[in-house]
Amino acid sequence: MTSLDLELARERSHHDACRAALARMTEDVAEQVVTGEDTAASGADAEALGRHLRSRAKEMREQPPGPLFFGRLDLDDGRTHHIGRRRIGEDPAAPPLVVDWRAPVSRAYYQAGPRDPQGVLRRRRFGWAPYSAGASEDLTALEDEQLTAGREATVSALLAGEIERPRVGPMRDIAATIQPEQDDLVRSAPAASLCVQGAPGTGKTAVGLHRAAYLLYTHPQRVRRSGLLVLGPHRAFLSYISEVLPSLGETGVRQTTLDDEIARHPVRAEDTGAAARIKHDARMAGVLRRALHSRVDPAPADDLTVPDGSYHWRLPAGQLAAIVADVREEAPPYATGRERVRARIVRALQLRAERRWGPMGAAWARRIERARPLTAFLDACWPKVTPEEVLAGLLTDPDDEELDTAERAAIRWARPPRSYRSARWTAADLVLLDELAGLIERPEGYGHVVVDEAQDLSPMECRAIARRTEFGSLTVLGDLAQGTTPWAARDWHEQLAHLGKGGAPVVPLTLGYRVPAAIVELANRLLPHLGADVPAGRSVRRDGEVTVRRAPELLAGTREAVREALAAEGSVGVITTDALAGPVADALGDCGAGERVTVLPATVVKGLEFDHVVVVEPAAIASAEERGPNRLYVALTRAVSRLTLVHTADLPEWLGGVPVGRPG
Repeated sequence: MTSLDLELARERSHHDACRAALARMTEDVAEQVVTGEDTAASGADAEALGRHLRSRAKEMREQPPGPLFFGRLDLDDGRTHHIGRRRIGEDPAAPPLVVDWRAPVSRAYYQAGPRDPQGVLRRRRFGWAPYSAGASEDLTALEDEQLTAGREATVSALLAGEIERPRVGPMRDIAATIQPEQDDLVRSAPAASLCVQGAPGTGKTAVGLHRAAYLLYTHPQRVRRSGLLVLGPHRAFLSYISEVLPSLGETGVRQTTLDDEIARHPVRAEDTGAAARIKHDARMAGVLRRALHSRVDPAPADDLTVPDGSYHWRLPAGQLAAIVADVREEAPPYATGRERVRARIVRALQLRAERRWGPMGAAWARRIERARPLTAFLDACWPKVTPEEVLAGLLTDPDDEELDTAERAAIRWARPPRSYRSARWTAADLVLLDELAGLIERPEGYGHVVVDEAQDLSPMECRAIARRTEFGSLTVLGDLAQGTTPWAARDWHEQLAHLGKGGAPVVPLTLGYRVPAAIVELANRLLPHLGADVPAGRSVRRDGEVTVRRAPELLAGTREAVREALAAEGSVGVITTDALAGPVADALGDCGAGERVTVLPATVVKGLEFDHVVVVEPAAIASAEERGPNRLYVALTRAVSRLTLVHTADLPEWLGGVPVGRPG
């Protein structure tokens, strides 16, 4: 038996011990739930303990199968640490068999190198059989890197193999492959907001999700108390990333789209392009605020008289106007302002009563604040309103001076509904309703929000997120070159200001680990034509292949390209325009594609990855919309191994003729 075989046998034995320890941990947690239910404590304490124990037991039961460690550190003080996705130990007081990748001691696994060993003598990486469920015999390889100062850094074959492994199924976590610059972002302080400008394939989405997992591990009370929210661009993207956080031991995180987060009503109508642009414009925040506060009467004409038994207390109109003016100056949320006016009127009446009769108790104040004349005054001076009522009034008669005549005409309802309750709201209307809801009553915020594809957010959508992170932090992920909405950002600092985090740093990630150099170099040819000042992407991978196929007949050429793609391992994404997606899918129906092939319009592929991408009629994608070149850039960079362009029309001139790689 060779020394490698002996080492593999030892590591497999250690993995068996870890598996047994994990089984005991799961059993112990289940027993603690039973014991905790019988614990003598106050009702609130018992309930809190029960929730904590049941949550932990559920987390242990639902952890996905897989290898329990992926690396090992041998330190110069004689200690050895196996690194995995969660801590595993025989006893809480004993040294763990596996250290959580987020623990401070694990940082050296990602950061140590020959120039700065950080106390590490040897870093060991483990190779597991693809899609292993965690059987010890699936541990098939190991690789040691000596980190003695002065030695040259070596390239890890296991690391490269894991990064380049075919993309089948949902997105995987990258805990085993995090690079130093990614690790710096993952472990940034919880109170700090940051923006990651990431070129395609640099792992910005994975960085954001791993940062979420890191914050939940290092600051569980702070983050879980207020909640953690992950916002994706569409539901297909959420499905793709859905298994990442559970694989890292974090469940219960809300993952949704902004559309779903703010949905007060179903979308039953569609705006014109001009109307949508105006409704998403930052100026609408002021328009809505003025529309809401125009309902407040700043100068009540009549005195207020409130009965108190056989006596009546009176406040003159001038004093009432002063109270209203003071509250408006303080600019609280609208509903808070109404109650603040009520409270100050009651206090003014109480001072009059106490000058006449002496101290008045809380019961007296409660009776006065419910008096009908006071409520009637508030209804006339500072009326209760709903967001729908205010927006319906604005869209019926948009007379705000901030908007010019054409803009008012664009958003005005051509046929106003009988009442706001029967209105047919558009997607942009829901953003405006959320703004009004926030003006009326401040929403509860999250402790941390991860927002992906943030370059596509409008200023008004950014404000919706800002309201939810007023006292929390943000991880903003995106690529200005991939901005495809009419209001897509062209500058991160301006976008961050709309998100309420104007001082957050913008950190570029340009070195890609998944998209090969041949594809990155092709996509980079589009950068000067995308209206975004971003650094060009680079790739550590020198493999990859780009093929161009000019086909006499588009659908037949696509079928042939897909058949060739299926000869290799991995997933195949076929990307084209919305108009061509249906015919292309029909044409591929009988070519034996099965579950490995997905046909998608270019409008919904952002954030997704496929081993082989077939882009059908690139020129049609580029000309289909105002930001068509950006959309094509997105489509080209979905491939992580091979890219085929199938076309009958001439390719866009920006591609510079025959692309890198083998021509078709």
